[in-house]
Amino acid sequence: MNSWGTRWRGWLAGATALGLAGCGNDKLPEQPGVQQNAGLVAFTGPNACADLENYLEDNAVLMMRTQLQAQRDSVPGWGWWGGGFPGGIASPQAGAASDRAAAPAAAPKDYTTTNTQVQGVDEADFVKNDGTRIFVLSGNKLYATLSWPATQLAVQGKLDIEGWPREMFLADNNQVVVFSSIWQSFPLTKDDGVSCTGLSCGYSYSNSVKVTVIDASDLGALKVKNEYFLPGNYDNSRRIGNSVRIVMNDDFHFPHALKWSPDWNQDLWNDKAALKKAYDQIIADNEVLIRNTTLADWLPAGRMVKDGASTVLPPDCSSFSKVNAPVRMGQLVIATLNLDRPDVISRTNILAETGEVYASADNLYVATRHWFWWPSPGQKDTTYLHKFDITQPDQAAYLGSGKVDGHIVDQFSMDENSKGEFRVATTIATRVPDTDNTNNWWGRIETTNRVNVMAPTGAQLKVIGQSEDIATGETIQSTRFIDDAAYVVTFKQVDPLFTFDLSDGTHPRKVGELKVPGFSSYIHPLDKTHLLTIGTYLPPPDPNNHTNWQERRLQLSIFDVADLKNPTLSHTIDVGSAYTWSEAQYEHKAFNYFAARKLLAIPFADYSWGYSGDSYWSAFVSDLRVFGIDPVDGFTVKGAVEMKDMYQYYNYSGWSYYWQPSVRRSVMADDFVYAISDAGLRVANIANLSVPVATVHFDRYQE
Repeated sequence: MNSWGTRWRGWLAGATALGLAGCGNDKLPEQPGVQQNAGLVAFTGPNACADLENYLEDNAVLMMRTQLQAQRDSVPGWGWWGGGFPGGIASPQAGAASDRAAAPAAAPKDYTTTNTQVQGVDEADFVKNDGTRIFVLSGNKLYATLSWPATQLAVQGKLDIEGWPREMFLADNNQVVVFSSIWQSFPLTKDDGVSCTGLSCGYSYSNSVKVTVIDASDLGALKVKNEYFLPGNYDNSRRIGNSVRIVMNDDFHFPHALKWSPDWNQDLWNDKAALKKAYDQIIADNEVLIRNTTLADWLPAGRMVKDGASTVLPPDCSSFSKVNAPVRMGQLVIATLNLDRPDVISRTNILAETGEVYASADNLYVATRHWFWWPSPGQKDTTYLHKFDITQPDQAAYLGSGKVDGHIVDQFSMDENSKGEFRVATTIATRVPDTDNTNNWWGRIETTNRVNVMAPTGAQLKVIGQSEDIATGETIQSTRFIDDAAYVVTFKQVDPLFTFDLSDGTHPRKVGELKVPGFSSYIHPLDKTHLLTIGTYLPPPDPNNHTNWQERRLQLSIFDVADLKNPTLSHTIDVGSAYTWSEAQYEHKAFNYFAARKLLAIPFADYSWGYSGDSYWSAFVSDLRVFGIDPVDGFTVKGAVEMKDMYQYYNYSGWSYYWQPSVRRSVMADDFVYAISDAGLRVANIANLSVPVATVHFDRYQE
């Protein structure tokens, strides 16, 4: 079972390998330095399992001793590692191509699928479609819906999914792959007496990923083919053809019998010598518990179920690697499932926490972050990047690692071009002394931003070029790499859109800058010379540097970037009120641009605080807003597909994090627009969005 306690205690990975402290040392370790030549070191040879177990136990002892010694000796600031910047620094902060091959002749001429970053690299979501069928995960069920012709919209079949269904893929061979979070009993999982049988166990108590492979060739008879139960937590995934890559993470789990402080006793806590002795005894007892823990306890096995028969999937010691740098302890797993050979699943394991993920057609990159063990002036957050070859459909092969200054905001801050160069935009946070407050030993944070270009050199990813630092005091909000250009938005009080020329990777150059109020949180390539963005409008601050938040609005914008040196804002449209929000502002999969018809659909929600009436929902709006998009003419409001009757019917008591009837996704096909929520689907003609053509209701999930 995941717990915040194990997460913040799992701060120190790789220290044993770096020789920073011995298990018998009673002194606190020295501050870790940044590793300039980052890499992964595999556990190999006949002693791989013994070496792996020793490594885990040495680090567990070191983490435990350091935490308890810090408490014992009352080191200022120790014992708090929650939140904050990666690296231990406190934080400031095209519609996808369709897979038409699988669709029958009766499919619509044009339709949208999941909005992805890289063409040909699919990203999982809770909605998938192929033009004639829409699959939706809602509550604990998978719904298979016939969606074409639009007038015949109807649920054909549904299937219960164990745990908390998260996302899925619809593969080219009529297979649906669902990822759900579930709870299993493991040796290092403390059973708190919770009976975990429902969806909430996957949401609140998950410690495993269940991968369910489903035959969807007959919508009315969905059939489970294979089930995999893998220790860890679902983080991300990609699909190229029938090869599925699942990126998982797991905290470092200590034996639950370990103690982290002496039992409360007023006399003991008033006697420093006795308190130190009590801490020392706990440390000694804890070490015995750790050393007596077996590899099977540290790394529980997975299993596969097919036709009712269960096969154990023990961890392969040779698939594990450690990072040769100080990173937070955890487990990063890249699981590969080839749907052409679904009886086999391979796993590549890194003993570190999972960071951001990016995948091209050939390579997958995962980030891990340098961890400073305690704050001190001069620290600069750092990210280590690890590259894997995914051209083989059955495995991910490690190629090399590199390091960049700063932290990565999201997957769009990374990109691989056709020359094999890896481009990364980072915000760099540096801890400096607080000269205005000498009592603030924690210091303060200064930020700046840059674009880095990396290239492989043997087993190393080396920075071959980096831009000048930009936007001091601000942080990156969104990034998009398009061919030899990069577009970066930072924000503090205004939105500077920076343009970069990356045609020469050894000399990336900032060439343009445009400042407008507010900020863009997602950038979408509209055509070769225009960007379509969604974000938040904020008025300029007044003379006293105050911003009137009542004037805040959701904003759509079109930027002309034909001249990189002189980007211009062509068009904007404000949507809703100060209380408006859209999932598309922070989740690109909710942003649906239909290039064939020049239409944009986004989920929309708003609330009128001055409402009158008996029902809370009379003032709440959740619908799908549709806009015409043209680089010359700008935005045209086409209307909205409303689903108010659905959320009014289910009422607030039926809402939860994993089931909500508000609109979250959309699909567009020819002249029709589908609004999608956990409550059901509704389709309307673009010519008259206010009049539904058809509606289907899903079951309301209730524990």
